[in-house]
Amino acid sequence: MDKTKTIAYQGVKGAYSEQACKNAYPHLTPIACDTFHEAMWLVEQGDADIAMIPLENSTAGRVEEIYRLIPKMALHVIGEHFEPVVHCLLAIHGANIEDLKSVSSHPQALAQCHNNIIELSLKAEAKLDTAGAAKELSESNDKEKSAIASKLASKIYNLEILKENFEDIKGNTTRFFVLSQKKYVPSFNSDKSYITSLVFQVRNIPSSLYKALGGFATNGVNLLKIESYMGTSSLEGSQFHIDIEGHIDESLVQLALEELAFFAEDVRVLGTYEKHRFRNIS
Repeated sequence: MDKTKTIAYQGVKGAYSEQACKNAYPHLTPIACDTFHEAMWLVEQGDADIAMIPLENSTAGRVEEIYRLIPKMALHVIGEHFEPVVHCLLAIHGANIEDLKSVSSHPQALAQCHNNIIELSLKAEAKLDTAGAAKELSESNDKEKSAIASKLASKIYNLEILKENFEDIKGNTTRFFVLSQKKYVPSFNSDKSYITSLVFQVRNIPSSLYKALGGFATNGVNLLKIESYMGTSSLEGSQFHIDIEGHIDESLVQLALEELAFFAEDVRVLGTYEKHRFRNIS
């Protein structure tokens, strides 16, 4: 990681993903990409060293597109990052909150601020990303329009913050995967905590998932999360993404994975990485 120079993210300058890049890897140069696929592709091609990709949000849930891309990617998960999300209601300088008629942002940001939007009787307009909405607002010079974006975006696009902490639920946080072309597994240290992420597929028969996960229970391996989605076009099997507590080199984890292989197909370990410090305070 010491030789890493660039980090790709989806969005325009001022996006929350860029803020996550700056907080997690302040020594790296962020590269803005139009899509998640482009950000991941840059890393696959070696044009960026790592990528910061949002996986889920504590208020809005999972980022659906990412779970469709993960099984197809050729990248490795080398870390996770938790970024607190502080939404700001932005407007042109000199605008009054009473004069606003509309607000634009990414659909997830609009969902996270739904009650406050209703309270102000604003018309919500969905955009591709939060910072893009801020950029568009700055170019419009319309004092009846507003945008929901980060404080970083307000500085970049010279917008006024009419209301900070505009989100409905405080403590809103987004979890990111850090992706790399190169596989990196930290050496096991009993003083540290680790997470191993993997995907697998099970047949569409009774008890298939129960049997597949049984090895984790019998070996005392804690299951932190599970996500399901259709993994094939034939609809004959379901694909699952799981995060487990433990290092790939631990004997109990290895035993659990051996049992998983008996009942699941296409088992793929995405990566083993240190548990982020946010988990200890959340």
